[in-house]
Amino acid sequence: MRTAAGLLAVATLTAATACSTSHPAAHAKVVAAAASTRPSETFTPLLQQALPNVKGKTFTSAVVAFPPNAKALPHRHGQAFVYAYVLEGTVRSKLDDKPVATYHQGENWVEQPGAHHVLTENTSRTKPARLLVVFVSNTGDKLKVDDPKS
Repeated sequence: MRTAAGLLAVATLTAATACSTSHPAAHAKVVAAAASTRPSETFTPLLQQALPNVKGKTFTSAVVAFPPNAKALPHRHGQAFVYAYVLEGTVRSKLDDKPVATYHQGENWVEQPGAHHVLTENTSRTKPARLLVVFVSNTGDKLKVDDPKS
């Protein structure tokens, strides 16, 4: 499907630039780069509060929205314990060396402290997906650290 969309984009570009005096190869590079870039997720905090009975720990809740075809970079959540609940759509996820799992609206999962989130993506090319994510983290720690080299 992705290859077909890429070929369609290149064919459209070639047809559009056939009568142009500029160099078609230069245009093809721009389309290829644009076709390979996927949208990313957005993080909207809802509540952040120190846990009164657990010194040094903070509770944070947020909505993570994935536009159609969005994919997050591989990342970690430090030493946070993470709970994720699918509010809308379908999300594919892979943690560490575990198998890829697909979660639909109403399903949920947890991530242990230090887990490597290798894959997180919206499975749909046309519909958004949204997660409610809850973190119990060390106060002051970053909640997400991307590792794009993975």
